[in-house]
Amino acid sequence: MADILTPVLGESVAEAAIAKWTKKPGDAVKKDEILVELETDKVSLEVAAPADGILTEILAGEGDTVVPGTVLGRIGGAGEVAAAAPAPKAEAPAAPAAASSALLDVKTPVMGESVAEGAISRWAKKAGEVVKKDEILVEIETDKVAVEVASPADGVLAEIVAADGATVTPGQVIARISTDGSVVAVAPAAAPAPAAAPVAAQKASDHLSPAVNRIVSETGLNTAGIAGTGKDGRITKGDALAALSNPAPTAIAPVATPAAPIAPREVGPREERVKMTRLRQTIARRLKESQSTAAQLTTFNEVDMTTVMSLRNTYKDAFEKRHGVKLGFMSFFAKAVVAALKDIPAVNAEIDGTDIIYKNHYDLGIAVGTEKGLVVPVLRDVDTLSLAGIEKGIAGLGKQARDGTLSLDQLQGGTFTITNGGIYGSLMSTPILNMPQVGILGMHNIVQRPMVVNGQIVARPMMYLALSYDHRIVDGKEAVTFLVRIKEGLEDPQRFILDV
Repeated sequence: MADILTPVLGESVAEAAIAKWTKKPGDAVKKDEILVELETDKVSLEVAAPADGILTEILAGEGDTVVPGTVLGRIGGAGEVAAAAPAPKAEAPAAPAAASSALLDVKTPVMGESVAEGAISRWAKKAGEVVKKDEILVEIETDKVAVEVASPADGVLAEIVAADGATVTPGQVIARISTDGSVVAVAPAAAPAPAAAPVAAQKASDHLSPAVNRIVSETGLNTAGIAGTGKDGRITKGDALAALSNPAPTAIAPVATPAAPIAPREVGPREERVKMTRLRQTIARRLKESQSTAAQLTTFNEVDMTTVMSLRNTYKDAFEKRHGVKLGFMSFFAKAVVAALKDIPAVNAEIDGTDIIYKNHYDLGIAVGTEKGLVVPVLRDVDTLSLAGIEKGIAGLGKQARDGTLSLDQLQGGTFTITNGGIYGSLMSTPILNMPQVGILGMHNIVQRPMVVNGQIVARPMMYLALSYDHRIVDGKEAVTFLVRIKEGLEDPQRFILDV
């Protein structure tokens, strides 16, 4: 008998809510197979099976609040639970394909820490087509990264269980492969329309998860009129965020009957309707959440890039030959940002309820544009890296972002973000905060402009800098000083060497 325990939930996270069980009592489970998803006020966590066996008991049901160390359920051997396992229903015969020993299941893989589900993006093969082992069959898209699933063996794609657009979870069977060609291909079943949440179940939404509680405490959201879409009508984090983005009338007063959904408008002959990807939906939600939560303000300055460009032109060949990576501008900016963060610690902080968390580590998010949208991988401990180490780290993260191979851990935990719109020709912009961070630096295009130097008008390569910051904890004086420190560091890079 093995206990399924609530794991440590993270720094300053004391409790979680059971969001979803992927197995029922009596189901067979494999070691490391995802069993349950926990929702905290910061992230979602997945709990895996500690051993092979049978899920004998679920002790904490969906919606229950648990703390680290709580026993969620138990796993036993098949012999221990033969009598306890639920009897099979007569009206639900096994699928014909499962009876064939020549069929192999294709399952959704584990898609990363705290990633509970994904959507079938596209099938590379059709039912009935021949496939080779390790050949890519399908791409699954999550709200962070895209995951490719390969064929486990040579054969014929006998059945597609999850069609394009279907939502899938780790361990779910999405297709079957016939290894001897004896099975007739089966077309994917149409995905059932989601059932509407009953209005009568709204009273159950009084029990709020930690994530929803945090939104309520920070925004004063009135949940009385929100129709929950979770189990038994409970309000989910997504319901709360949707209410914030559309506050009238549900966020301010109880409503007996939810408003009828607005029908999508008709598409004209010269228009095309395309469903937003999960990544784009997440980007949209997070940006709207950022605007709704933080008191955002942007301040500007400009920097003379003459010295940095001269250093780069002088040493770029020797630098690349010695370190195997090109010398760019981003490493200089990263060094200048770290120096400024040390001088103005409020910009490297985070708001947690009514507390401020000052961070004594410098993990920079570097915004990267990809074909599927913007991602912000994190370069850790930048204060300990050399210019070469920074360039290598950024180059590696950029390649992974474009290849879609970033892990969730690489996308979380940044303390400050840098975004470079100048590579696309942007002259000036107001970047939006990457919550819960309270600062983001926008770099822009380098343009030759006339400047007065020692009483003479000369052409200098100038760049506008923009700092967007959360005015709740960063004052205007601190924001302006922060940009001045970056300007000083870039116009006089010797400061990095002398640490002044």
